[in-house]
Amino acid sequence: MYASTVPMDSSKLVLLLSFSYILLHQPSLTAAQPKYFVSYNCNYNNTGNYTTNSTYQRNLNSLLSSLASDTQIDYGFYNLSVGEFPDRVNAIALCRGDVAVDVCRSCVNDSTRTILEVCPNKMGAFAVYAFCMIRYSNTSIFGVVNDQPFIYQANGRNVLDVTLFNQALQTLFARLRDKAASGNSLKKFATGNQSAGVETVYAIVQCTPDLSEGQCSSCLLGVFRMITNCCGGNVQGKIGAKLITPSCNLRWEIGPFFNGTLEILPSPPPPQISSPTSLPAPAQAGDEIESAESLQFAFSTIQDATEDFSEKNKLGHGGFGAVYKGALPSGQEIAVKRLSKDSGQGDLEFKNEVLLVARLQHRNLVRLLGFCLQGIERLLIYEFVPNASLDHFIFDPIKRVHLNWERRYKIIGGIARGLLYLHEDSRLRIIHRDLKASNILLDEEMNPKISDFGMARLFVVDQTQGNTSRIVGTYGYMAPEYAMQGHFSVKSDVFSFGVLVLEIVTGKKNSFRNGNDIEHLLSHAWRNWREGTAQDMIDPVLSSGSATEMLRCIHIGLLCVQENVAERPTMASVVLMLSSSSLTLQIPSQPAFFMNSSTYQSDLSSSMEHNSRVTESSLSESVAIPLSKNEVSITELYPR
Repeated sequence: MYASTVPMDSSKLVLLLSFSYILLHQPSLTAAQPKYFVSYNCNYNNTGNYTTNSTYQRNLNSLLSSLASDTQIDYGFYNLSVGEFPDRVNAIALCRGDVAVDVCRSCVNDSTRTILEVCPNKMGAFAVYAFCMIRYSNTSIFGVVNDQPFIYQANGRNVLDVTLFNQALQTLFARLRDKAASGNSLKKFATGNQSAGVETVYAIVQCTPDLSEGQCSSCLLGVFRMITNCCGGNVQGKIGAKLITPSCNLRWEIGPFFNGTLEILPSPPPPQISSPTSLPAPAQAGDEIESAESLQFAFSTIQDATEDFSEKNKLGHGGFGAVYKGALPSGQEIAVKRLSKDSGQGDLEFKNEVLLVARLQHRNLVRLLGFCLQGIERLLIYEFVPNASLDHFIFDPIKRVHLNWERRYKIIGGIARGLLYLHEDSRLRIIHRDLKASNILLDEEMNPKISDFGMARLFVVDQTQGNTSRIVGTYGYMAPEYAMQGHFSVKSDVFSFGVLVLEIVTGKKNSFRNGNDIEHLLSHAWRNWREGTAQDMIDPVLSSGSATEMLRCIHIGLLCVQENVAERPTMASVVLMLSSSSLTLQIPSQPAFFMNSSTYQSDLSSSMEHNSRVTESSLSESVAIPLSKNEVSITELYPR
């Protein structure tokens, strides 16, 4: 039996709770089944009351009648407005994404009747039923994230192993959240399951489809975080629970309760690494490679696929070795990273990278297909991304015209979502530490995919920064606190992202020639921003597109590269800034002029002498600067 409870501010929410319901295992949902309601909020959006026989009441009755009689909708999402301001009524009805059409219509029909019975004369109301929810208001509700009221219901029984169960639920939620958020304007819904030892957790997540991808993702993340932040411990560790807001919801059970297939995997499905119930401590990571046996390729297979690593198949050369294009016997195209013999990456680093990347599943990350270990040969096999890297386009005078503003804005948003996944939403907390244009690959539709996690460092949940005795990264993109002192955090990646955004908008490298002088992009951007000439920075080939969006991206880029680490936004905030044009941005403070102060220039000159790959005309070369005799640069694995 579920206990229905709602955390609330009694001064704002008037919530009438109805009787509990039992919905633990329902393999089939039919119209004959009862449609018990869960709860109501009769003061939704604090909109007050309407008077009997008023224009607002007539509009509301007309709207609810239209919803109840609509037989054209077969995808479970109803949105409708009736009347003119100030008597305009806006409504949304949403059915659970897996229920049959007749069940959905019956639930919506019932809801339009009962909501008036329970909430008479209310200008705004929100009701949740077993298979649908409905809300209406005299204020705007379309395309707006609303996370209040927050309603939860939990089964009274506990799972067998809370830690193991929570890890499984977090892994499953991260996967489903991305899937639901990427849905279309008709449905944003995902289902799936995940092993939790002897138990299996099944879950659904859903957003109202009027939300953008970023809004849906952010809403679901907020709901998931409420598992530990709300409810007095009445949700965490329970065998079943519902967390519901007007804009999105989450439900889990230890048994199947939804219709349809669990998840649609890509065809052919990629090799899957077996998921351990918990991640090893760093000292144990050497044994963990055995769990990746299903990802291992024979060296001869990759040798044949790349025509013995022929020069004609060479795609490029990264910090740790060459990358080759290949084709498996099945015809699938692959990219093979052949690590250099002198790459400095030990067995543990290599194995950790395999385990790290194999656990990451996001549309804006390059997917690892497998690996190969034979003698001194170490190979990583990735999906092949056909359009090379971003730097081949934005810095090329001919190819840059293929990146109009719509595509560039899409690329910026995709990189932001990929970084947000790495920082907050993946099973592990990951800091990339070498984000740059050449590490952003573009697929056939010019969608960005972040690559090269060989220098990533992982953190436990509450740890957000660290120190390193060996700086690994790329000048021009590196935050000054990292480059000069070895301090890195998620804000180091935010800095790199800011530089990248400015490069994408301007079409200029982080350092570029201006006549006989070397101009640095951050100082160039700041000077134009202060002088009110930021529009002069925009890439001249962007003759069409939203100038407002371009200037907003310059603004966001400058916020990300501020000298004060604390003032830089998180990637969650950046994603929200990009997805909501109505959100007011703060005024940026002076950026970290990496090349502007005498101290930085002096230290950089010294570093240049140490590493000949850094030159005056190319300040974006990868470098590894030892800051002490005890050089350490590994990817560490910790539980998230």
